[in-house]
Amino acid sequence: MTKYIKKEIADLNGKGSTQAYYRIKTFRKLESDEFLESCAKHSGISKGAIVGAIEAISHELASRIAAGYTVKIDGIGTFGGKLGVRKDKELDTFEDGEQKRNAQSLQVTGISFRADRELVRSTDRMCVNLERAGEVRLRKSKFTLEERMALARNFLAENAVMRVGDYVSLTGLSRTTATLELQRLDGMPESGIVSSGRRSSKVYVLA
Repeated sequence: MTKYIKKEIADLNGKGSTQAYYRIKTFRKLESDEFLESCAKHSGISKGAIVGAIEAISHELASRIAAGYTVKIDGIGTFGGKLGVRKDKELDTFEDGEQKRNAQSLQVTGISFRADRELVRSTDRMCVNLERAGEVRLRKSKFTLEERMALARNFLAENAVMRVGDYVSLTGLSRTTATLELQRLDGMPESGIVSSGRRSSKVYVLA
């Protein structure tokens, strides 16, 4: 039986109210060897043949994504590459047309994946009886919003940039709530904070 957890997330509309979303409860991670044994058992294809096919697919995916393609595999999903700045490099800007970034400063930081609709539908069909398995409430901060903004500005007065993890440590918020709050504060005149960079390379600086 599939179990789900109700999780509280904060302030999506900027009015202080909380909302809920739901996720499937994970019992444990299924390791590759066990998963492949199950595939072989239910498909009639040998485990060795499945391993060989996966290795071939993995190699071809890397090759095609590196060549600038996104790759769609029917029944599974669409794959693409993500670029970011290397950890030891500074973020680039567009100021005065100055180019600070070159290819050696960038690296592939991840692979994006969008599930095929049939995979989603098939998974849904197999979740016959959903059963509630508890809920997760927000970790509250002992600081008000104004105090949290002041903490962030003070941090940035001594540091060039602030990341989500820094804001979590400063405020005591959960990472999800801290991320959402920083997105809302980004560019607000009263916050004095703006973002720089995108996705995994996003940081926050003084306006």
